[in-house]
Amino acid sequence: MNSLLMNDLLMKNLLMAIPLLPLCSAAILILFQPNERWARILGVSSVSLAALLALLLNVQVWDEELFIIQASLGEWLSIGSSVLASSELASQSAGSLKLSFGLYLDPLSLVMITIICCIGALIHVYSASYMIQDADQCRFFAYLNLFVSSMLILVLADNLVLLYLGWEGVGLCSYLLIGFWYQKTDNNRAANKAFIITRIGDTAMLIGIILLFYQFDTVNIQQIQQQSQTLLQANIVGENQLIALSCLLLFAGAAGKSAQMPLHSWLPDAMAGPTPVSALIHAATMVTAGIYLIARNDALYQLAPQVLMFIAVIGVLTLLLGATSALFQTDLKRILAYSTISQLGYMFLALGVGAASTAIFHLMTHAFFKALLFLSAGALIYCMNHEQDIMKMGGLRKKLPLLALSFAIGCAALASLPMTSGFFSKELILQQVAMAEQPLLWWGALLGALFTALYSGKLFFIIFMGKPGHAPSHKTPAVMGAVLIVLMILALLGGIQPQGVLHLFGELTVSSSSGLTPLEHGLPILVPLIGVILAWFLFGQTRGDKPVNRVGLGRFIHSGWGFDILFTRVFITPFKKLTYLNRHDIIDASFRALETISYRLHLMFNRLQTGQLRRYSASLILFSILAIAWGVIR
Repeated sequence: MNSLLMNDLLMKNLLMAIPLLPLCSAAILILFQPNERWARILGVSSVSLAALLALLLNVQVWDEELFIIQASLGEWLSIGSSVLASSELASQSAGSLKLSFGLYLDPLSLVMITIICCIGALIHVYSASYMIQDADQCRFFAYLNLFVSSMLILVLADNLVLLYLGWEGVGLCSYLLIGFWYQKTDNNRAANKAFIITRIGDTAMLIGIILLFYQFDTVNIQQIQQQSQTLLQANIVGENQLIALSCLLLFAGAAGKSAQMPLHSWLPDAMAGPTPVSALIHAATMVTAGIYLIARNDALYQLAPQVLMFIAVIGVLTLLLGATSALFQTDLKRILAYSTISQLGYMFLALGVGAASTAIFHLMTHAFFKALLFLSAGALIYCMNHEQDIMKMGGLRKKLPLLALSFAIGCAALASLPMTSGFFSKELILQQVAMAEQPLLWWGALLGALFTALYSGKLFFIIFMGKPGHAPSHKTPAVMGAVLIVLMILALLGGIQPQGVLHLFGELTVSSSSGLTPLEHGLPILVPLIGVILAWFLFGQTRGDKPVNRVGLGRFIHSGWGFDILFTRVFITPFKKLTYLNRHDIIDASFRALETISYRLHLMFNRLQTGQLRRYSASLILFSILAIAWGVIR
């Protein structure tokens, strides 16, 4: 009995330590401003230690199908009469609210913290080498640690308000890191754009949380899911419009954070930040938050099938937008940014057809190969003296063999070529869509897979197999190379045994694919291969420095389907005109008019105050006579 209690206490302490380590490190870096060497040591070691603790938690619960570990960092807010139930979940009666800094670990959140900590630790190690020449490393690692801590709080929160706190922390850190090199105006604009667009979704999400509290009398995530399960068992599906509206508003927040159409245009511009920041945003933190939010509230969304279908449609449109736009880019990091938008679309498609576990599985494999691609891109940009235009590169496979191998594996996984991690997860998504009997969504996802293979092949062939372009000026640093080797192994082997990952989700099981036709089995395997072969014929011998002319449809697709232009014409330009018309500020003018009227009335009545007693006596007699006369007349 004592050993069980000790083990339970150990698990709780491990759970609390994981988000606190990077948070405390960020606080120390901000408050004490150590030198660059100690900033690197503290920033890297805190997240690395959190990763080791996350792996230790995995070892502790490896043989358990279902488990729940809860811990509390203290009470946050208490309104009305509320009690703490024996299950340690915040329980409140109608009109009361009790919030604590409660952490909740189950198979889903365990997968998330493992991805966040392990990929985050690798990115921190890489950053120690990549940013070694930067003059402000202390600020960089403080922001990076705070970013990881905010994401860990988000995925471990046991209530929606604490989740929202982590959600906003992630948004703040992305703003700070995208605009890290704030000396350049374009970087500040990119940071502002990301902050403003994601605030649109965040506002909608906050309204959704308020509506859920009104509906369920709680913001505790597990209590909401339990009540949703009760409604599902009572077959009350699609009838409660308030729940549907709440789900839609939560999805708006997810669409903003995870860059789904139409709130996607901030992500390509977010490449203004340092490349390790891009890797962290795309692979392990910010953009995965929306996927987690929907998956965590899976039972709630089952009550609103119309919202799930809307999510699936948005997912397909977004994956097509991202894949086609990536095909027309020449900036290395923008290609990868649009590829992230597209892959997130696949995850939302899986969520929309009720395959939450499959979406999380693709989130995991995507973290492996997208971290590999971004960090490889960072090393390539470093070696090419900060050149990012792929049309100025070419024939680098012999000069940069390690990067050629890392890009080959990363692009193969992105294109979902057989026996890579991306192959297993993306094919599973297509299977789930086919099993859901949604042929239009399935064909849309298949078309997206073709475009994905095409731009993945283009990226690799132009840089490494094309005719020689600019020569590299540096070799890949050893620390960067070591991180890339680890990620190459994960990108290749991270999806070979999906049951080992899906086993962690318990109730989120994967249905059998035995009902699929040979076409539905075969095409998802053949289409990526066709796309890569086509890319070889189109881009295999592209000459470096070749100009790219974009007219008509090409310019439209290159711009991300013109959403920035649309927003400019529909919202920004009218707002600017309105502000010009109101340049004198109507509200201020009304208050100034009130001030003027008050002042003039003061001057007028001031004449009655002369300070002479005889005038006051005369006025008193005069008004008395008038009052008596008025009374006689009436």
